Amino acid sequence: MHRSLNFRAGLLSLLLLGCLLGLWHLTTLGGSQAAAPAAMTPEQVEYAKLMGKPVDATPVAAKSGFPTLAQMGRTVVHHLSEPFYDRGPNDKGIGLQLAYSLGRVGVGYLLAALVAIPLGFVIGMSPLIYKALDPFIQVLKPISPLAWMPLALYTIKDSAASGIFVIFICSLWPMLINTAFGVAGVRREWLNVARTLEVSPLRRAFEVILPAAAPTILTGMRISMGIAWLVIVAAEMLVGGTGIGYFVWNEWNNLSLPNVIFAILVIGLVGMALDLLFARAQKAVTYVD
Repeated sequence: MHRSLNFRAGLLSLLLLGCLLGLWHLTTLGGSQAAAPAAMTPEQVEYAKLMGKPVDATPVAAKSGFPTLAQMGRTVVHHLSEPFYDRGPNDKGIGLQLAYSLGRVGVGYLLAALVAIPLGFVIGMSPLIYKALDPFIQVLKPISPLAWMPLALYTIKDSAASGIFVIFICSLWPMLINTAFGVAGVRREWLNVARTLEVSPLRRAFEVILPAAAPTILTGMRISMGIAWLVIVAAEMLVGGTGIGYFVWNEWNNLSLPNVIFAILVIGLVGMALDLLFARAQKAVTYVD
């Protein structure tokens, strides 16, 4: 039954994908035929030289119009054929740009986990500490992570470190809140049994509370990763330099819409892969009666 449902869902997904691609082809078919063979304007030629991009005779209409499926296919092949090239500050392969973004996300996310999970344990096990810290959490939690960027740039004075700090801030709250909720929701009977057996607090935390709260903790980690990957793109657009977010902004400035759409697809696929990874980990620690 489960396999049959997955098979039918997969067929439906393929059908929807085919419909979307067909609609894309129909809506861009006329535009590709009507593109005028005009050369790049002098301003565009000068800008391309300044950005280190090769100057070609691609029609202005083709650059500014929505790309066809054939153009997108050539763009995908071009980027995937050499994903790790490095020809200067503004001309790096999509693989390198992803590596920079994933590196920033990984460092900021790991720092947030090292702070949020132990602190969440303490908050969840102590009603007094929970009530004392709750006002601070409620005030800081709704603040947009990007609102911290000017302060981070002013104090840290480094764009890469500021991006990591923003990831740290946005990853902190879902993990902290879910960890505290999971720890506070552990069944009292299990804790009473541990006390009856005179289990030490440290052993009780690792052998009773952590396994019981693990699904909730991983839910918070999964939410945090989704937010972190969402925020890093916007952060890199602001600070520039490297990363998939900077790649999107740079290609938009170059009027290369196929590259922008390709980067958007890559961002979505990487985000889906990260979410699936945490979903598998969450399923592995979830107890089923």
